[in-house]
Amino acid sequence: MTLTTGRAAMSYSVEAWDPSYGTTFATGEEDALSGSKAELDPEIEIPASEWRAVPPRKEQSHPPTVLFVDGVRRIDSRIWIRATEPDEDAALGLCASYASGVVVCQHHERGNSARIGASQVRRGLFTTAVEARDIAAPAGNYQAYITDADPAMPLPVLLSAELQQHLAKLEISVAVAARDQLEPSQQDEDLLVIDGPLRGRQHLPRTIGYIKTHHSRYLPDELNQLVGRLEPGHRTPVFSMGTNWERYSWYLRLPFREGAPWAGIVRVECSADLTAEDAVKLAYLSQSVLVRYASSEIKDPRAPQNLYPIAGLERELRRRLGNPQILHRSLRSGRAG
Repeated sequence: MTLTTGRAAMSYSVEAWDPSYGTTFATGEEDALSGSKAELDPEIEIPASEWRAVPPRKEQSHPPTVLFVDGVRRIDSRIWIRATEPDEDAALGLCASYASGVVVCQHHERGNSARIGASQVRRGLFTTAVEARDIAAPAGNYQAYITDADPAMPLPVLLSAELQQHLAKLEISVAVAARDQLEPSQQDEDLLVIDGPLRGRQHLPRTIGYIKTHHSRYLPDELNQLVGRLEPGHRTPVFSMGTNWERYSWYLRLPFREGAPWAGIVRVECSADLTAEDAVKLAYLSQSVLVRYASSEIKDPRAPQNLYPIAGLERELRRRLGNPQILHRSLRSGRAG
């Protein structure tokens, strides 16, 4: 948009992404991405001196089955667990509900279909208190998970990280279950899309991680400039990176309307256990698949990055978590097992 002032005309662009969700890049400073210390090899597909946008392949086939896996979590209540010794302080605990599910999208001669192939809901009590026991509440039982305290990490952050690890394990469980339900002829031709980084799930075959919020700038400046210039459907060349874990990655631009530099930009990653050739094949496949499911700002405040199957799955999983007010009241009348 162009705005004319008393001095001169200026231009600005507005992201379609709803600001109530933060920004498409999450850093302490919202005007620039923080640099990453990850080791980088940009020459997996194209030499760094020849880096250019990679257009989609016209002859690229679409997998007959695409599975989208995602998870949601919610803190139902923070509780204090009293120690058995009267002179000891009470310990913090998080009572949380979390769920994961898979949307199975299939393409066949009779048309296209989408369904929830597998889902699970869990409730847990996360704490460092060794005295903690399961809580039997009228609206649902909360299984106790006891983790070791870490003096270097604030307790709420530690417990939240423990909850996230359990959610990641649940995502693996439902993904494997959904794949097992496929016809034998389809099980080697599918693609699994995980909403979020692939870490801890990189052993899953034919799987890509889908990152729609950018926390760091991984590429050097001279290569990073290409990201903002990508046309819809185009991607950067594949590169590899790693700190305490390695993966292949690339940036892809989804169809978008606004002109913000990183509007519609997502980062995709796959396992470093693959050959470079197989990683490039997945990169081309992602251009065919992810663009097809990009959302519209008319229907989704996080368009286009919040893919339609993932958005629908999130809504259904949050419904399955149950009413938070009822669960909170239920916890107040529950008892430790």
